Amino acid sequence: MEEMEEELKCPVCGSFYREPIILPCSHNLCQACARNILVQTPDSESPQSRRASGSAVSDYDYLDLDKMSLYSEADSGYGSYGGFASAPTTPCQKSPNGVRVFPPAAPPPPAALAPPPPPRNACLTCPQCHRSLVLDERGLRGFPRNRLLEGVIDRYQQGRAAALRCQLCEKAPKEAAVMCEQCDVFYCDPCRLRCHPPRGPLAKHRLVPPAQGRVSRRLSPRKISTCTDHELENHSMYCVQCKSPVCYQCLEEGKHSSHEVKALGAMWKLHKSQLSQALNGLSDRAKEAKEFLVQLRNMVQQIQENSVEFEACLVAQCDALIDALNRRKAQLLSRVNKEHEHKLKVVRDQISHCTVKLRQTTGLMEYCLEVIKENDPSGFLQISDALIRRVHLTEDQWGKGTLTPRMTTDFDLNLDNAPLLQSIHQLDFVQMKVSSPVPAPPILQLEECCTHNNSATLSWKQPPLSTVQVEGYILELDDGNGGQFREVYVGKETMCTVDGLHFNSTYSARVKAFNKSGVSPYSKTLVLQTSEVPLERSQLRRMSPFSSTLNLQPSFSGRSYFELRSSAHQLSLHSSLQSLNSAGCSFDTQGSPYSQLVDIKKMVAVAWFSFDPASAHADIIFSNDNLTVTCNSYDDRVVLGKTGFSKGLHYWELSIDRYDNHPDPAFGVARIDVLKDAMLGKDDKAWAMYVDNNRSWFMHNNSHTNRTEGGITKGATVGVLLDLTRRTLTFSINEDQQGPVAFENLEGLFFPAVSLNRNVQVTLHTGLPVPEFYASRSAMP
Repeated sequence: MEEMEEELKCPVCGSFYREPIILPCSHNLCQACARNILVQTPDSESPQSRRASGSAVSDYDYLDLDKMSLYSEADSGYGSYGGFASAPTTPCQKSPNGVRVFPPAAPPPPAALAPPPPPRNACLTCPQCHRSLVLDERGLRGFPRNRLLEGVIDRYQQGRAAALRCQLCEKAPKEAAVMCEQCDVFYCDPCRLRCHPPRGPLAKHRLVPPAQGRVSRRLSPRKISTCTDHELENHSMYCVQCKSPVCYQCLEEGKHSSHEVKALGAMWKLHKSQLSQALNGLSDRAKEAKEFLVQLRNMVQQIQENSVEFEACLVAQCDALIDALNRRKAQLLSRVNKEHEHKLKVVRDQISHCTVKLRQTTGLMEYCLEVIKENDPSGFLQISDALIRRVHLTEDQWGKGTLTPRMTTDFDLNLDNAPLLQSIHQLDFVQMKVSSPVPAPPILQLEECCTHNNSATLSWKQPPLSTVQVEGYILELDDGNGGQFREVYVGKETMCTVDGLHFNSTYSARVKAFNKSGVSPYSKTLVLQTSEVPLERSQLRRMSPFSSTLNLQPSFSGRSYFELRSSAHQLSLHSSLQSLNSAGCSFDTQGSPYSQLVDIKKMVAVAWFSFDPASAHADIIFSNDNLTVTCNSYDDRVVLGKTGFSKGLHYWELSIDRYDNHPDPAFGVARIDVLKDAMLGKDDKAWAMYVDNNRSWFMHNNSHTNRTEGGITKGATVGVLLDLTRRTLTFSINEDQQGPVAFENLEGLFFPAVSLNRNVQVTLHTGLPVPEFYASRSAMP
């Protein structure tokens, strides 16, 4: 009911209608408010007189005023009647509900100062539609009273059970104190004393309390609407053309005599039915509007909840980035500390080494000076040749590079934070909807997949009917133990070679495609089962070693190729692979939901590898396809093999091509981060045997053990046997085992390693079978 209140208020005073009248434009006004906004116009300028005179402005009559706003003077607060040149402008006011109205006309000037005014007509302008209406001689009595609206207002006020207000207060109405049954008006005490004094004819009126007056008003019979033209006649018919009720006399004598009329009751029922039907449609729209408002309010609540959730998610993501950055910061600081410790250790070792050598040199110099002071020629000549050789040898030991610092003071670490800063600046929200579909899963081409030694080549392609654009591929490989997959290749090519695989192991490989829209599901998982094939020693020595170009790393981009070298062994590998593929492959559907397993048994030979220039010291000199190495420094330098081992049994040999001045080369295995500028075995990252021309020692972490007789000369062969099944390391010279097992309890990843100086040159031989002394021992129960 509260929504209806605006329909029950006068647009002029802003209060509930009091004695409302119906204007021809169908709007309502309080009778008192209509009286207040009347404007008087001269008779000579009435619409009828203007049309009769044929003046130049006769086109502007009161009918045209429906199209003209009397209050559109740029919202200045003033308005004038268009078409009346002599009409004075009158300031307008605003009603409580925002509608501009005119105040009553100003009083005329005194008679002594102005001529008598001409006869005037009353003009009323509707404050809602601004239509101007000319009143006839009846004035406001010519407009019908809207008694139905009065009844609706009474029922609304009764339903609100609000305190009754005085009907005569001009401003804020006070609470009514009494009601006059004869006047049918509610009075407050000041208005009753002023407007309804208890004397004269008003003394006979009966004043009752407001609540009783409300009840008596509700129980009193409602007055029957009478004709405005014939006040003694009741409405009995309805004029269809004028759309208003009329009386009998209006049909006989008035302007409705020639109009079509219908029975008042029939038209009442018809219009009630039409209003009910129109209300049904409006009710549906109102119901839809309420549901829409409920939906909007729910959206407001959902937006608030989503905003809180999204903000929490954003904060969590940013906190995760900050945590990751802090962890990376700790890792980088740890690397800096390690570099710091490493530099200090190298410099301190060089200081210690130079101090010892300088002490020896100084002692030799002082001894030589004392010898020179002797005057015995024969005694001097007996030792002079030896002293001269010792002096020259000592001088040679202080040769090139000895007095050069092995380590610089600068930290060769440059933190490249530009990509990260750019990524942070580009950190932004992305659209939730993708613009194009993700690619289809790639297909592994089994006929093009092959292995060689500890390397595997994989090839794939997109489905033939796939039209989605692909930007690249991601190849993943597990660790050979059925563990988690890791990325080993990211790029646009459809073929990749991975080396560094273990023998006698099973690997799983899979590939997926990606573009801007997302990442495809994985391809079918390819299972690679590797096994060693025993070959003759002579045949293995004739085969060329394999040099791979792609190491097993966590992630990298770009294309990697490897070149297959022709050999009988490789031909047998391809033949075996082709015969296996031609026989068909069965897919194990019990794998993961996005992939299936293909079991391909591939025959892989023993390991072939060469020395690695990338990880070697700068003083190492390579030749013979990186199989032969020497050094240009008098100090020992370390070089590693390309392939690391963590499983299986592996054997390789090193032949001594040059051996001058009795140096002490070392042979063995090491971690990837072993010191490269010290003898192998000086730190805890290497396990080695170093030899001279007479003896050999086992050394780890600068600790010497198991001195054995038997040295090396030019042409000798040093064998290294790494058995990661038993976790042992054994050495041999010219196929004779040197002592017992050199080292035990080896775990992790080991690389073949050699340390030498400029007096030694060695050549690497790989892909060799296990020597007889070890094979016979392995066969023993």
